Amino acid sequence: MAKRGRPSNKEIARRKAEKEKDKVIKIVVIIGAILFLGILGQNAFADEIVHKFKNPSFSGVGTSSHYLTIENQEFNRKADIIAELKALKEQQKRDEENTTLARFLRNLESRIYAQLSRQLVDQLFGETPQTSGTLEFMGTTIEYSVSPDGLMITLKITDADGNITEITLPIGSFTF
Repeated sequence: MAKRGRPSNKEIARRKAEKEKDKVIKIVVIIGAILFLGILGQNAFADEIVHKFKNPSFSGVGTSSHYLTIENQEFNRKADIIAELKALKEQQKRDEENTTLARFLRNLESRIYAQLSRQLVDQLFGETPQTSGTLEFMGTTIEYSVSPDGLMITLKITDADGNITEITLPIGSFTF
């Protein structure tokens, strides 16, 4: 038998709790429906996920220009290294040639050659000129002779390897 009349406090609290429970369930269902529709909406606008390599060696896109770039970089690096080594060797050679000893030896050699050429000129054109003679210096032989008419001088230079250079000069052109 059902009781009629006013419900008890316990019954009112139970009904109230049930309404609250129904209200919470409705809110959870609505939030779930919104999330579900949001996920479906995202899938409707989503694109396929495709992995693409950035390196042209793997993807094949722009491979030739990629290889050319790498080749040019390697070539330029090697050329720079070679140029730098050449510059260092040239600098080292200049430094060796510019030492005090090297300058002294060059100066001494120049003076010795000047003295030898002065002696040769004195023998050819001095107070008692000679018509022929030989000079040997460091494996090189210099033979000189004046022509019988006295107008030409012939210098025959033979180096250490046996190569011969012959120079004929007119004597008359040496006057001022």
